[in-house]
Amino acid sequence: MKSITFGEVSFSRMCKIVEDYISNEKESQYNITIGTDSQNYDITKVVVVVSIWRVGKGGIFFYDIKKVNKITNIGQKLFYETSLSIEMARKLEIYLQKDNKTYDMSIHVDAGNNGLSSSVIPEIVGWVKGCGFNCYTKPNSYAASSIANRYSK
Repeated sequence: MKSITFGEVSFSRMCKIVEDYISNEKESQYNITIGTDSQNYDITKVVVVVSIWRVGKGGIFFYDIKKVNKITNIGQKLFYETSLSIEMARKLEIYLQKDNKTYDMSIHVDAGNNGLSSSVIPEIVGWVKGCGFNCYTKPNSYAASSIANRYSK
């Protein structure tokens, strides 16, 4: 994982940073969001983001970049992005639960009601909710449509 604040860190180090960040101001409200976006070049560049927003006081985020064979079908691309987000959220959830603490995590999907992605939104939202996470789409999916988008270009 990479961070503009902490540099390159392992997954477990990222989890420890997140845990410490939340512990520093326990009275604050936190939104933990995971989102993925991708861009096509001669390959598909995929960026997974873990964002921790201390509501009203800023936040931190981490991102990981993958390069995979080019995915041209929009539905396949959105399902692949969502699968990576769910996988990351599950791993983070397992790590953070080791201290018997629970955190509210959301998945941000880079799909909106306008355009080609609109047809798969019900399926994706149902899948994410079925996995136990809240799901947000555009315009409320900042982890995917803003942060991940920025690093996928």
